Amino acid sequence: MTGPLLGLYKIFVFWFLIGIKILLVIIMIRIKQRTRVASSLSHTWNNILCFRRHSSVFNILYLKATEILHLKHREREMYTCSPSNTLLLGFPSPTTKNTFKAFRDYRCIALPTGLTCGYKELSGRLSYLYSQRLSLHGKAKHHATFSTLLQSENPTTTNTDEEMDNIGIMGLDPGLEPFKDHFRQRTQQYMEQKSLIEKYEGSLEEFAQGYLKFGFNKEKDGIVYREWAPAAQSPSSWLGPSTVAISGFSVVEHFWVGFYFETEREAQIIGDFNGWDGSNHRMERDQFGVWTIKIPNSGGTSVIPHNSRVKFRFKLGNGTWVDRIPAWIKYATVDPTKFAAPYDGVYWDPSSPERYEFIHPHPPKPKSPRIYEAHVGMSSSESRINSYREFADNILPRIQANNYNTVQLMAVMEHSYYASFGYHVTNFFAVSSRSGTPEDLKYLIDKAHSLGLRVLMDVVHSHASTNVTDGLNGFDVGQSTEESYFHTGDRGYHKLWDSRLFNYANWEVLRFLLSNLKYWLEEFKFDGFRFDGVTSMLYHHHGVNMAFSGDYNEYFNEATDVDAVVYLMLANILIHNILPDATVIAEDVSGMPALGRLVSEGGVGFDYRLAMGIPDKWIDYVKNKKDEEWSVNDIMLTLTNRRYSEKCLSYAESHDQSIVGDKTIAFSLMDREIYSGMSCLTDASPTIERGIALHKMIHFITMALGGDGYLIFMGNEFGHPDWIDFPREGNEWSYEKCRRQWNLVDADHLRYKFMNAFNGAMNSLDDKFSFLASTKQIVSSSNEEDKVIVFERGDLVFVFNFHPENTYDGYKIGCDLPGKYRVALDSDAWEFGGHGRVGHNVDHFTSPEGIPGVPETNFNGRPNSLKVLSPPRTCVAYYKVEEDPDDSGDGELAGITNSGYVSLQGDFEKSASEDLSEPEAVEIEMEDASDD
Repeated sequence: MTGPLLGLYKIFVFWFLIGIKILLVIIMIRIKQRTRVASSLSHTWNNILCFRRHSSVFNILYLKATEILHLKHREREMYTCSPSNTLLLGFPSPTTKNTFKAFRDYRCIALPTGLTCGYKELSGRLSYLYSQRLSLHGKAKHHATFSTLLQSENPTTTNTDEEMDNIGIMGLDPGLEPFKDHFRQRTQQYMEQKSLIEKYEGSLEEFAQGYLKFGFNKEKDGIVYREWAPAAQSPSSWLGPSTVAISGFSVVEHFWVGFYFETEREAQIIGDFNGWDGSNHRMERDQFGVWTIKIPNSGGTSVIPHNSRVKFRFKLGNGTWVDRIPAWIKYATVDPTKFAAPYDGVYWDPSSPERYEFIHPHPPKPKSPRIYEAHVGMSSSESRINSYREFADNILPRIQANNYNTVQLMAVMEHSYYASFGYHVTNFFAVSSRSGTPEDLKYLIDKAHSLGLRVLMDVVHSHASTNVTDGLNGFDVGQSTEESYFHTGDRGYHKLWDSRLFNYANWEVLRFLLSNLKYWLEEFKFDGFRFDGVTSMLYHHHGVNMAFSGDYNEYFNEATDVDAVVYLMLANILIHNILPDATVIAEDVSGMPALGRLVSEGGVGFDYRLAMGIPDKWIDYVKNKKDEEWSVNDIMLTLTNRRYSEKCLSYAESHDQSIVGDKTIAFSLMDREIYSGMSCLTDASPTIERGIALHKMIHFITMALGGDGYLIFMGNEFGHPDWIDFPREGNEWSYEKCRRQWNLVDADHLRYKFMNAFNGAMNSLDDKFSFLASTKQIVSSSNEEDKVIVFERGDLVFVFNFHPENTYDGYKIGCDLPGKYRVALDSDAWEFGGHGRVGHNVDHFTSPEGIPGVPETNFNGRPNSLKVLSPPRTCVAYYKVEEDPDDSGDGELAGITNSGYVSLQGDFEKSASEDLSEPEAVEIEMEDASDD
């Protein structure tokens, strides 16, 4: 066929195909009408919804604009939802590469309000399709403020531009106005994700009960085990053009709705109970990749005994069988007699009396947290791993005696590599078995609650161990990210940490992580969390090679991982819904604005953020600067450089400054002499004098000026020598430096007791005056020549003299309130290893300065002043005596002890439930910086 005939033939074929496609569309519309589901054809065709192509789902490339093909795992049903109920199956051939390229990077779902759903069935087996990067269209029927939308139990998923303009955080920080679109987009995504969860799971709390469905769960007549493992299958076959059945109606043959038909899938549960032979315990897989088996009781008892080993066995695409520890396992153990032996999952279901029952309620939330960061395993004074029960009986009383109100436990989640400090988690629902059983950990937490101590857990949701044999990474066998807990490729791997990175947009990953939080709160009665590695979560670059300067453009750009931000918003909402008084802390070095603001305001929802720049500053000073080079202005600016609308936890050192290759502050200050010069039986050397004095000053000014709460790592309160070095090949697997030498602080003839006593007195001072909870913070003087910092926090006046030699007698300092002042805490007191140079029974009377209400006429901007004695390398806090004409003049305090701090005797009772939601105005003689 040549010439004109060929041209006519091509035209005929072209228009014939067009006609066929139009005819098919008409047929589909008629079929949809027969489903009797309400339709609305008012939507436009402007938007295209698509899903990433992978080996077990339909290659859906075109859907009508605001319609949804939402295949949701719930009671093994598949939902197809659409407001118009008009599904367009105008699919191109899968060989049309250009078309595929245009859509391969998008995964979206639109969810208009008033959506109705009908049950549909699709031939073949479809893997679970989850919602990602949601896009909303349409308008809400009635107006509401942004805050109301976010606080609503069932917020509408569509809203007007006017509503989204009312973002509360913008009123607090006008500097965020240029980034309003970013806040709108991430908040919109949060609202959509939460709405979908509520729609298909009932509520966020119900969604987070995955541990009651997945893993091993005991029922009356047996044990049900479920595992999400869509990759457990053999190679799939592409069937090409196929018939699609919808609601029982045959559509048409030879539609390009190509799908993969999975030819074989197989998985088993194995363990001690069946001799590790799973041939009689094969599991069934549903269309969403969830494997299930119910093992009936035998003779009224469970076939799987308590504390017996179990594993999940499944077949790879090449026919190879692999064994993995169940992802939701609640206990995992290893044979300690075998070097580098693999872990085994353990079925944990103790009966009475082995099952621990909590006795004591959660302690009330303190005005400000004073946190003792602890690692149970290394808390023994012996060269071994300590147990939960030993920690509870021996260490908790020490923490209480030092007047801390909160314990933060590290390394709780199971981690096969001990030297990872607990940060390379392998089993997220399992208690670390090195220190005992789940019941032992419950005993520890209940004991802490009985002592009035709240317990926070160091939770690691920023990454996971790459360990394939023992950990969650074993479920990643090369499948797509939609069927994995992690991202694929470079996005799924943290090169510096050698760890895997979660896909926070995946529905089952959200279920897994949110359920993990609820599990620890509900089953173990934790009082909150410290989220590790938040900076890595917030940005695609993970903070690597980033020097955050405080420029807002660094926080809100294409590098921000919005999926992770949305997860953290959901996590904080969930935690506070379960436990309203929970304390949730973010470990973030970037200083991202709004991280510590309420979700209802457009924030991420954390209660506190760690002021991570402070310890870096102290380490720099004690290691690299001579005394005369210490700048009190630089110290003051570092301590006050934070966002005052967001609460910070200050600390001079944590576990990070204690690990091998680094030194603690005490070790840096005193170096080798810390081993030989700490005896009270001889005079202290200048190095020891200086070291102890500065150790007290550094921790106290960090606490008093650096934030709204305080944290210290186990042992640093008394200047523990050495670094921390976990057993490893490089130290011949020694535990010598992986312990805490409590005998040093207990020895009455050693000077460690002085630093310990002062640390406890600092906490007692806050117990009495609640200065950490006060937002009244005024730095009245930072004198470089004198090397003296004077500031007020709450009702106290603090004087820090960093000069190595100069004593200032009659040193004039400013204050707010007139009256009589006395010493509340003195680092130079005898009981703190000082020289007792400051008189504790001396009354300091104020003098008025200038014209009241005219700061420029006052002394250092303060309306009153008093004169004090300030010896070198000392710090003193003064309180105003409340005078009563009917008493002896000592005021409301019972008296001042010889140790130099306020006695807590009397009828004082702190109110831990006081409402601090209405902060006072912050006053500070400096520019309010944007980040910490």
